[in-house]
Amino acid sequence: MQMTSPRVALIETKPSRTNFKDEFDNAFEFDQFQLCSDPSIKKVLKRDCDIEVNIDEYDWVILVGSDALKYFTKITSVTEYSGKKIEGKFLPVINPAMLAFKPEARNTWESSKDNIISHIRGEIEDVVIDESIAFGIQDTEIANEFIRTAIKHPLGYIALDSETTGLYPRDGHMLGISLSYNGKCGAYINTDCFDDTTEALLQQLFDKKIVVFHNAKFDMAFFEYHFNFKFPNFEDTMLLHYLIDENPGGHGLKQLSLKYTPYGDYEKPMYDWIDQYRKEHGVLKGDFQWGSIPFDVMKTYAAMDAVCTFIIYEKFIKIKQNKKLAWVYENILIPGCRFLTDTQDNGVPFHKMRLLKSQSLMQEDIDRAIETLYENPKIRKFEEIQGKEFNPNSTLQLRKLLFDMLGLRPTGKKTGTGADSTDAEVLEALSAQSEVPALILDIRQKSKIKNTYLDKIIPQLDMDSRLRTNFNLHGTTSGRLSSSGKLNMQQLPRDNPIVKGCIRAAPGHKIVAMDLTTAEVYVAAKLAKDEALMNVFRDGGNFHSAIAQKVFKLPCEVNDVAELYPTERQAAKAVTFGIMYGAGPKKISEQVTKDSGKFFSPQEAKEVIDDYFRSFHKLRSWIDDNQKFIEHNGFIYSFFGRKRRLPNVSSTDAGIKSHSIRSGLNFLVQSAASDINLLGAIDMGEFIKSQRMKARIFALVHDSVLAEVPEDEVDFYCETLQKFIQLDRGISISGAPVGCDFEVGEDYSMGKFEKMYEQ
Repeated sequence: MQMTSPRVALIETKPSRTNFKDEFDNAFEFDQFQLCSDPSIKKVLKRDCDIEVNIDEYDWVILVGSDALKYFTKITSVTEYSGKKIEGKFLPVINPAMLAFKPEARNTWESSKDNIISHIRGEIEDVVIDESIAFGIQDTEIANEFIRTAIKHPLGYIALDSETTGLYPRDGHMLGISLSYNGKCGAYINTDCFDDTTEALLQQLFDKKIVVFHNAKFDMAFFEYHFNFKFPNFEDTMLLHYLIDENPGGHGLKQLSLKYTPYGDYEKPMYDWIDQYRKEHGVLKGDFQWGSIPFDVMKTYAAMDAVCTFIIYEKFIKIKQNKKLAWVYENILIPGCRFLTDTQDNGVPFHKMRLLKSQSLMQEDIDRAIETLYENPKIRKFEEIQGKEFNPNSTLQLRKLLFDMLGLRPTGKKTGTGADSTDAEVLEALSAQSEVPALILDIRQKSKIKNTYLDKIIPQLDMDSRLRTNFNLHGTTSGRLSSSGKLNMQQLPRDNPIVKGCIRAAPGHKIVAMDLTTAEVYVAAKLAKDEALMNVFRDGGNFHSAIAQKVFKLPCEVNDVAELYPTERQAAKAVTFGIMYGAGPKKISEQVTKDSGKFFSPQEAKEVIDDYFRSFHKLRSWIDDNQKFIEHNGFIYSFFGRKRRLPNVSSTDAGIKSHSIRSGLNFLVQSAASDINLLGAIDMGEFIKSQRMKARIFALVHDSVLAEVPEDEVDFYCETLQKFIQLDRGISISGAPVGCDFEVGEDYSMGKFEKMYEQ
């Protein structure tokens, strides 16, 4: 008997030119629908949708793009679920039209297409998760026996996960641990059933096996803080995936489980329970307590975390066959994970009384600026016309005030909607026409400092007045650290010292900040083997002044360049960094004009660039060679072995293609410079522990290493850290180690807070 072909519907956002039959290799028949029949609507909202379809008439419904996915489900991310079956019959998929300008999505489309075809043909069977795969343990003896079985199992690794009531060890406790020793099943063990034997057996297990985490830094912090467990050998599937795909995002266990395991969205039943609980009890999403989930609801989800981590590890471990990536993983990422776990636990030392004082000081500054603003009679007049109080953070009100009421000339900069921009750059430019934009900019900036930093830091301080936040190894494509969580340490205000001034050493201690100097140019000089550029470093002194003197052939000593030829020095500085970031004459002319206050034409910039490359011709050859390599291969390796994949070099869009090539070149210098800093900090962290020093590294910010150091250790700490940073790791210029600039002070502002606020 002939089988009936399944009925398939395909739903896209609006009419398009995409031939979906060809895109799906004519593998099946389908009826095609659009959410919105009007192709002229740019952004389709729910009110624009006029689709008429009875999905009950279809066995499968292909949802193309995020709009269609959101319309029929509660899910918003089509990339995560592309090619996966959800809610019985829905098959989300990314729009293949995007491949024209995002070639990097090609692999996602191809794998999604194959999965969808297999689903429709009935070649993929649903996986049922039952007690044989995921189970819970609440009995001490059963838990101990399970751990003994794991210890005896012949495989040399286990997967381990934790369920906690908070995101930081001091903010919550561990509800349970998840363990899988074979990838075929996993157990979720309630920590309430732990006894001394359980903890001893677990430590025996951790000593004997490689412990595989997904986001080891998070889990180890909890295990160490609450149980004092040690992990001599661990691996991290999140960091392994970072080697496979260095782009930020997409490293979560849920996303990887959807992509690499047969268990799909195994956590959905638990999150459905949470949604129902919140609805019944009127609990906001941010107020929901993880400890409210019953053990029987939690156990399957939690156990599957360990099972999927195990499966993913066995798939990802093959990446170590690439010797370059293996070196990065074993010598930077895993040691870096250990180091950052300690760094986060050290915490950023905030001075609570100064924070409180700073709140008041900043509010006084804001009030004064507002008072000055209202001295302008047109502000009051504007409020009368509007019938409400003026809000400087309202772009609509600000636009009406500046351009309609005050009659200021727009700069020409537009928002994404085509309206005149009122961002910080625009307000700064408009300040030449009126004092109002400058006052508004001042109010905005100071309000942001108070609201974003000063007000939010105090309630997040731990009992020891330290703030523990996150530093991430996987947050950037270059390998530079990112920061997230309670406080983004990479985005502290630069122009105002008030927040940095609140990061203050304890009595008898100093804040020590080490900053790499011109590290990226240093790296480029070494990689390019440009002796002329390396000699600038060997000669010492002021780097940018030396470059300016050489390029412009200035008739003065290097030390006099800054005073006598400030524009030329600024031009040399802009060209130096511009070259590292792929800037052209136009961009460099704008930067020099802005920094020097004197117009610097694109033609002048071009001439300086030409002079620069005549002086450093090997640098030019190195840049050209690497740009060609990137364009031809679509990837590049850093000095230490990180891989930057750049599939957009094959884009038909010239702008996207050139940006991708520039990104690859920037990666070469930024990545190596960042790794020099990180490797030095890792070595210093180990040295501090081995020597039982009391110094505490508490942050890596851009190219800086920040520490709180006892006064009697400061000299030794600085000397030792410099030694580790300048250690020859194969990328040092002979006779000229990379520059280290040390600042020592009572607080992170290095005296600027006192100068501005305590005179």
